[in-house]
Amino acid sequence: MEMLKFGNLKKQSYTMKESIRALKTNLQFCGDDIKVIMLTSSVPNEGKTTVSMELARSLTESGKRVLIIDTDMRKSVLVGRLRARTSTGKEVCGLSHFLSGQRKMGDVLYATEVYGLFMVFAGPAVPNPTEILEKKYFQELMDFARANFDYVIVDCAPIGAAIDAAVVAKYCDGVVIVVAQGGANSRMVASVKKQLEASGIRILGAILNKVKVKKKGYYGKYYGGYYGEYYGSYYGQMSEGQTDE
Repeated sequence: MEMLKFGNLKKQSYTMKESIRALKTNLQFCGDDIKVIMLTSSVPNEGKTTVSMELARSLTESGKRVLIIDTDMRKSVLVGRLRARTSTGKEVCGLSHFLSGQRKMGDVLYATEVYGLFMVFAGPAVPNPTEILEKKYFQELMDFARANFDYVIVDCAPIGAAIDAAVVAKYCDGVVIVVAQGGANSRMVASVKKQLEASGIRILGAILNKVKVKKKGYYGKYYGGYYGEYYGSYYGQMSEGQTDE
């Protein structure tokens, strides 16, 4: 297993750290049977990838071994956003390599410079992500993840744009829906909720992201400081908090 280094892993702001901590706490109160958690959204750019990353980091601060699996093989931004690179300078391989039989599991599983955090990136975009997610290799990966990590965070493609999340859902214990203010409308969010319920997965709650809040007497300012500064509220079994995009 190779070690990954990140060229763009910024320090969390206080408000963002507290918000993610609230999310982590509420997820833990969902029960000890919630170990594999999927994050999805209705449409792209609602902030699910950043929430996934920061939730994983927060869990490692509690001494947990955490694996992030990026299953968005249509349009993943994680490698580029983090400027991830291997310690040996080799290509960063990902899930699409493994599911297509080009690489073994050990070739796509990376340790990171964040102690306790491990990652499987999405890999190159493929024309048939839903089809290869249904192969036996994905089941093998999820079985391995359950056996070797305290938590598994599955970053999924927006369910409003693809059905990948519905396929992945059967391997997960619960799902959190990320909704950005001004992004998906209520009809789209309701449709996503309905699709997830049909898949049989437990909906743990939702995060309202990118909400402008009042600061120092003016509107339009944001809290946070990672990839952008946003406010988020957690619904369902979740309490209020703040997150980045």
